[in-house]
Amino acid sequence: MSNRAHRVAVCRSSLIPCAAAALVLCGCGGGGGGASNTAALLATAVAPAAVAPSDGTPPVTVAAVRAGVSPFIAFVDLQLSGAAAPTSVHYRIEAKPGTVSRPVDVSYAMAYLQRRGYAVAGSSTITVPVFGLYSNYANQVDVDVQTTDGQTEELSVEVETAAYSDPNGIYDRPVVMKARAAGDSLGFNYFYMKSNLGSPVVVDTDGQMRWAVPSPMPSPSSLFVDDRFVIGDSTPIETRRLELDGTASESLLVATDIIDFHHNIDPGKVGLLAEVDTALNGVTNIESVLVEVDRNSATMLARWDLADILSRYMQSQGDDPTSFVRPGVDWFHMNAATYDPSDDSLIVSSRENFIVKIDYASGNLIWILGDPTKYWHTFPSLAAKSLTLAAGGLYPIGQHAVSITHDGLVQVFNDGLGSVNQPAGAPVGESRTYSAVSAYSIDAAHQAATEVRRFDNGQSIYSSICSSAYEAPVGASMLISYAFADNGTHARLIGLDESQNVAFDFEYPTIGCNTSWNAQPIPFESMTFSQ
Repeated sequence: MSNRAHRVAVCRSSLIPCAAAALVLCGCGGGGGGASNTAALLATAVAPAAVAPSDGTPPVTVAAVRAGVSPFIAFVDLQLSGAAAPTSVHYRIEAKPGTVSRPVDVSYAMAYLQRRGYAVAGSSTITVPVFGLYSNYANQVDVDVQTTDGQTEELSVEVETAAYSDPNGIYDRPVVMKARAAGDSLGFNYFYMKSNLGSPVVVDTDGQMRWAVPSPMPSPSSLFVDDRFVIGDSTPIETRRLELDGTASESLLVATDIIDFHHNIDPGKVGLLAEVDTALNGVTNIESVLVEVDRNSATMLARWDLADILSRYMQSQGDDPTSFVRPGVDWFHMNAATYDPSDDSLIVSSRENFIVKIDYASGNLIWILGDPTKYWHTFPSLAAKSLTLAAGGLYPIGQHAVSITHDGLVQVFNDGLGSVNQPAGAPVGESRTYSAVSAYSIDAAHQAATEVRRFDNGQSIYSSICSSAYEAPVGASMLISYAFADNGTHARLIGLDESQNVAFDFEYPTIGCNTSWNAQPIPFESMTFSQ
């Protein structure tokens, strides 16, 4: 039960007459990968006042509040004096007045806090990492400690943070083309942009920055998974695990021929799918190799060389693949992949050609969906695997961000740019003047596809390269990142509800795809750290 008699109030002494000191966290820079400026604690609450239980001893008090590496992160040190042991800690950051996004809401199991070194079994102190704070604001943070006797000890902590100035001059100053309205049906409240300028950047659906850390490394090849970001770094070749408390660890990818990560990291069958470049014996395979790596150790689990897979298939059908598969040339341009559990397969996006489904275990080619006016379709063996799209549908052209939707459709951001790396005189296919999000049903038995859903925003935005469209973790709401809008001068981040109504529309300056090469929802409003 909730023991409200044990509520602890921590507040700014200059504003409210109580025994606590002001909590002021200071930090600047660092968001989206600026200079590595470390936030500093200017004032700390020590021995705050509490409403005491009958024995006069508060069971939980705040010993200190310490700053993290940016104003969006803090650490609350709790002192425990009750007999019952804690089982979990929960915090909630109250939303600013006038905002719509749900509050940041996070729960930590003691097993997680102990594994991360924030608690020790039998100790009387716990450190609670608090992320998702507003910058330049007196954040009201409600903390609950659950104990083995079924009690919930409640504390209220005011964490005043310093102003944040994005060194890139981008993420803290969106142009709100459409603000989110209260009472809408949007199914997510936070999203992160995969930045070429530094760390991923988390923004709420009111347009306010809520997380970024100083980082000299870009993060386009990144994915939020298991309560952390996993980022593919190329100097050296490693995966970096970036925790929401701002700490990081690295694991080298042991494969002598892999020379870099590029484009996406996506969920795999058992690990993470990553696109890599390879070089061996003087031969470079540009953007045509997919690997699956362990999400914790970067151990290689599986590998698919699309040059080899397609060459072997074409040869088996009597085609000469040498003019299509061209090592040393960006003939394939892999930019995303996804695992399909319905038939134990992979769907791989080739910007130059098509999306292709291959068997996970064997790599055997299953089907191809792409513009039949492109060069690839002139090879009879490839045309034989082609799906015919129902009349009125848009073929995937220059597509990115392939995924499986909540209802089993194959979805892509349909950029609309024809091929750019085909042999001289070869057909490059159609190009459009706008971009769309397309979701397809596939009838493999009849080699047919139907574009079931499309969103093209009135054919008003053309983002010819990069970009993404991903559903929220639950439901059909969607986040779209038009990474290269207005000829690569703006990124547009648009949220759609389940009926494809625009819930919000934010515009950021960009050079190329630097600001938001891809973007995805992230559930800051409901996070549980269990292990």
